[in-house]
Amino acid sequence: MPPFAGKILMAMSFYSRLPVPHGLAARFEIGALAVAAPVAGIAIGLIPAAMLAVLVWLVPSSPLFAAALALAAWVIVTGAMAEDGLADAADGLFGADNRESRLEILKDSRHGTYGVLSLVLSLLARGAALAWMAHFSPIAAALAWLGLGVVARSFALWLPTSLPSARGTGLAAEAGLLPRRQFGIGAASAALIFFVLALPIGGPFPALAALVVLAGTIVLWQKLCARLVGGQTGDLIGGGQALLEIAGLSAFMLLL
Repeated sequence: MPPFAGKILMAMSFYSRLPVPHGLAARFEIGALAVAAPVAGIAIGLIPAAMLAVLVWLVPSSPLFAAALALAAWVIVTGAMAEDGLADAADGLFGADNRESRLEILKDSRHGTYGVLSLVLSLLARGAALAWMAHFSPIAAALAWLGLGVVARSFALWLPTSLPSARGTGLAAEAGLLPRRQFGIGAASAALIFFVLALPIGGPFPALAALVVLAGTIVLWQKLCARLVGGQTGDLIGGGQALLEIAGLSAFMLLL
C-alpha cells in the first residue's frame, strides 16, 4: 500500500468510527494526520452529506427532518468526538474561574449544564442551517456541508500548531506541536476542497467569505484557549472543530 494511503486510513481511524483495517494504517503522527485529514474528511462526510440530499429529495416538504436524520448519521460516523470535545470545552472553560480548575473539569468525561446546553444548541443550529440551505438546493447544500467538515477538521489543528499542550499528559501532550509546514499543507488542501465543493451553493463570494469567517473563528478560539488555560487539549481541538462547522453554516445563511 502507498504510504499516503496508510496515512489516510490513520486519519479516518482517528476522526471516525468507520471500519478501517488497522494493520494497513500508518502509525499515528500529528504531521501526517494534518496532511491526510482533508482526504480522509471527504470519506468521513460522504454518507451524511448524501443522506441529506437524498432525504430532502424524498421528503421535500420537511428539510428539517432530513437534516436531523443526516446529523444523526454524522454523529454515528464520527462517533460524536467533536461534539464531546465541545461539551467538555464548554464545561471546562466556563465552569470555573482559574486555570487549574478548568483543566480538572476538562479531564472529567461527565457533562455539566454548560456542556449539555452546548450540545443541544450546536445541533439545533446546524440542523436549522442545513435545512435552510437544503430548501434551496439539496445537492449544493450537501456538497457545502461535506466541504465544511473537511475544512473545519483541518483548521481546528491550528491549536496544536500555535499552542503547547495545556497539560503534561494526554494525547495532545504526546503528539507534541504540529509543524507549521504540515499544518499549512493540510489547511490549504482543505480550503481548496471546501471552495470547490461550496461553489454550487452560491458562487465564489459566499465560499471565500465563509473561509474568512472560519479563519477568524479559529484564531479567536485559539486566543480564548490561550487566555483561559494557557494551551490546548484534545477536547479544545474537537470543540474548535464543532464551532467551525457552526460558524461556516452561519456564514452561508447570512451571505446567501
